[in-house]
Amino acid sequence: MNVILAEPRGFCAGVERAVKIVELALELYGPPVFVRREIVHNSHVVRRLRDLGAVFVDEVEEVPAGGHIIFSAHGVAPSVFEAARQRRLHIIDATCPLVAKVHLEVERFVRHGYHIVLIGHAGHDEVIGTIGHAPNSITLVSDVRQARGANLPPHERLIVLTQTTLGIDDTAEILAELRRRFPHLELPPSDDICYATQNRQNAVKAMGDGGVQVVLVVGSRNSSNAQRLVEVAEARGLRGHLIDSAGDIRPEWVAGGVRVGVTAGASTPEDVVQQVLARLRELGAGEADVMTTVREDTVFALPPGLRHVSLNVSPSLKAISDGKR
Repeated sequence: MNVILAEPRGFCAGVERAVKIVELALELYGPPVFVRREIVHNSHVVRRLRDLGAVFVDEVEEVPAGGHIIFSAHGVAPSVFEAARQRRLHIIDATCPLVAKVHLEVERFVRHGYHIVLIGHAGHDEVIGTIGHAPNSITLVSDVRQARGANLPPHERLIVLTQTTLGIDDTAEILAELRRRFPHLELPPSDDICYATQNRQNAVKAMGDGGVQVVLVVGSRNSSNAQRLVEVAEARGLRGHLIDSAGDIRPEWVAGGVRVGVTAGASTPEDVVQQVLARLRELGAGEADVMTTVREDTVFALPPGLRHVSLNVSPSLKAISDGKR
């Protein structure tokens, strides 16, 4: 068995920032610090932060008045901010700056009289938050079938925005159908699908071009970008498997001298990837060959209130936040 390890993989700048915000808040204020929904969609990250004193809640109403609340990397609607203010909560916003950019686009385009077509997955936390910025001015489209049947209001001004973690190829198909039906549909000035999502999907394509037959995507089931990596692999005729840990690997997947590609969703810690590689070695693989498609050096600034905090990172924290190799 030959193993190819994708580079880049794992933590993106937005995830690294969000996890660090929780760590620093725990250091500064002490537990409990409350987090609305999962800070990122990864079971390992959530479990480790919970062990350090983070308390994950579904809604701000569950947080005691005057408590500290962190909003996840996926962003929230303005109504959530308002509910937190009414409870006199201390708000720390960990929204990924690329998601916040989409929120600002929504507000700007609605202000200029546009109706927005949002390409995204219904029920995803990011999509819920984005729609919440202008619920009466957004139509959600999730796939080509919905694009064919979408009933858009007779606006002269239509513009399309997207969830940041979509599949590039699938989004292009949906967009092509929308523009066939609505030729005056405008595109935003810049792409909404984030750099890390694009880079990790391109890395899977490159592994396929390099002869990989099986792709193991390390990520949790509720991670949109990890699911998209499996879909990218399968669209190229590869056998793709989404695994949350090394224990999910079935020996028959990698039997018979196959060439195996390993990558990880943008919210997956690096130590979990290393455990997967160790399991593959137990099953007969040698050392993995790294395939680098692009170098990433993006870093997002922390919220002003946390930039001054000096954190001596414990081994348990380092296992969460050390997304770089």
